[in-house]
This record gives sequence, C-alpha cells and structure tokens, in this order.
Amino acid sequence: MKKILIALLSIVFSCSLQAKDRLEVYKDYDLGTEIMTVTTVKVDPNMGDVYLAGLQNSWVKAVKIQKELGYIKDWKIYGSDLPNSGDFNMLLVVTFNNSADLEPNKKKYDAFMKKWTEADEKMSNEIAAKYPDVRKLTGEYQLREIMLK
Repeated sequence: MKKILIALLSIVFSCSLQAKDRLEVYKDYDLGTEIMTVTTVKVDPNMGDVYLAGLQNSWVKAVKIQKELGYIKDWKIYGSDLPNSGDFNMLLVVTFNNSADLEPNKKKYDAFMKKWTEADEKMSNEIAAKYPDVRKLTGEYQLREIMLK
C-alpha cells in the first residue's frame, strides 16, 4: 500500500511539473523591442590588428555615421580573450531601437549617402576585397532580449 501511495504521489507530482514544461510569451516572459544584429567572425591567427585596421576605415566609419544620424542605437566590436578557440573569435554588434529601424528607407539611405562619400565607398570596397585573406564570416544573427518574469 505504501508503494502504491508513493507511486501515485510521484505521478501527481510529475504531472504538475510537466504542466509547466514550457513558458508562455507575455505571461511568463516579455520580449524586448531592441534588436541586435550580430556577425560572428573567425579572424586568422595574428591578423586581429590587421582586420581591426580595415574595419576602422570601413564598417566602423559607416556605423558611426548611422549612429550620428540616429539610425542605430549603438555598435560594438567584441574580441575573444581566447582567439584560437571555437568557430569565431570576434563579434560585430549593431543595436537598433526596434525592428522598424531595420526596414528599407530611401530618405535614410539618401541622408547616409550624403555623408558616405565616393572616396569612402572606394576605400571600403578595397578593404573588403582583402578581408578573405584575414578572416571568415561564420554567422549572422538577429537577436531580441527575453525578459523572464
């Protein structure tokens, strides 16, 4: 009898655990409105400084203009302290206020292009052409914060 009671209690207890085996959006957690785009990069050994020098005159210059114009909230570059481990060792991150900021917009494009000169475009293309010699893009992600309640 004791064994049957223990078995029944175990079943009841496990059923109550299974009832909450998943969470519901907006009930158990909220979704943030900020969007982060993350590019994972595998920079070749001893090429981190070379890659950063290229980014300084291309990607960094472009995101600084976008931030100045208010098109992005922020940008960051992260480098691994253990550069030879894993599928990537550098992250390029851009934070947008919301998903609407990701939509194509001619007015924003035209304002950006007024600040991004033909010389900038030429330099960026020349730098990007050399990137395969120092790095490999390993992934791109679009992330949103999940806030558990």
